[in-house]
Amino acid sequence: MNTQFKKGALELCVLSQLTRGDKYGYELTERISVEMSIAGGTLYPILRKLKEDDRVTTYLVESESGPARKYYRLTDTGRQYQRRLQQEWEEFIKAVNELIWN
Repeated sequence: MNTQFKKGALELCVLSQLTRGDKYGYELTERISVEMSIAGGTLYPILRKLKEDDRVTTYLVESESGPARKYYRLTDTGRQYQRRLQQEWEEFIKAVNELIWN
């Protein structure tokens, strides 16, 4: 898959996964990797930026199999942002498809 296509979509993918429930970084990477190949550390800068922008919060959960895991949870601001990005994505896809197929 084209790297530039992925770059533009990853933030929306992360936010959309978090609308389904809190997740830790590796869990997000694994889930997104099922649909598109991404490097292990690709999502952490996105998650850090989302936290800086108050779109996610974090909390730690102790793990029986290693160190505590940092979970990410959408804030209300993050939910609103995800809905806006999703709407913009749908408009973008519609415009691209119009240009490609017509």
